[in-house]
Amino acid sequence: MYALRHFYASVRLDAGENMKALSAHLGHTDPGFTLRTYTHLLPSSEGRARIAMDKVYLGRSSGLHGP
Repeated sequence: MYALRHFYASVRLDAGENMKALSAHLGHTDPGFTLRTYTHLLPSSEGRARIAMDKVYLGRSSGLHGP
C-alpha cells in the first residue's frame, strides 16, 4: 500500500502539483511533513526555472496569467 501512495505522490509532484494540495489528498495534516517525506521526488528547481525563463524570452505562453 505504501508503494502505491508513493507512486501516486511522485506522479502528482512530477506533474507540478501544489504541495499543500497533495498533502490534503494524502491525508496529511501538515504540508511540511509531506514536503519532508517526498522532497526527493520534486523536479529540479533549476530545470523548472530555466524552462520558465525560456518561455518568457521565447514568447511561449504557459497558459497561466501573471507577470
